[in-house]
Amino acid sequence: MKIGILGGTFNPPHMGHLRLAEEAVFAHGLDRAVFIPASVPPHKDTKEIAGSRHRLEMTRRACRGNPCFEVSDVELTLEGTSYTVKTLQLFAKDPDNEIFFILGADSLREIPTWRDYEELFSLSSFIVVNRPGTDFETAWAELPSSLRLRFRQGDGFLAHSSSHLLIPSPVKGLDISSTRIRSLLRQGLSIRYLVPESVRTYILENHLYGC
Repeated sequence: MKIGILGGTFNPPHMGHLRLAEEAVFAHGLDRAVFIPASVPPHKDTKEIAGSRHRLEMTRRACRGNPCFEVSDVELTLEGTSYTVKTLQLFAKDPDNEIFFILGADSLREIPTWRDYEELFSLSSFIVVNRPGTDFETAWAELPSSLRLRFRQGDGFLAHSSSHLLIPSPVKGLDISSTRIRSLLRQGLSIRYLVPESVRTYILENHLYGC
């Protein structure tokens, strides 16, 4: 199976996450998109992050009803900081699945700051979606030359020396952010239509994000 992996804090999960995964599945012929909430993200301030139990439940509610979506708690069951390289190592153990890690061009630009980032491309192919203010070409040009030299140009993709692919995607992420959603909640403003109704209800019932 062709499995797309969408990692993140999902604090909270929103329509932008869901639409991105939906479009990626169909644009790249994926069989499934797996959402993986992070336990302790290495690049984020943990003060504003809801508990892992809440984020996992919100993500499950958000994905409910879509047969192409799946939620994994693999990073929540691992101790310590969540590193993508650990997650991909686990998924790479199954030879029956072809793995595609889905990320935004803004994250591709920052990937040299990730743990063991050069190993990532030996474990999985990558689908890169454009994000507001950042496109694939800009992010690619900013990567270290030592990494770029390990790729060769293909027909609509870049091929890593490991044979995995780096694929610029026609998918464009919606301009919705969890940061904005949390800010609206702190101000007592509506987040309707930014998150699934099941997620909005869960946030209000559990008084998350200062609401």
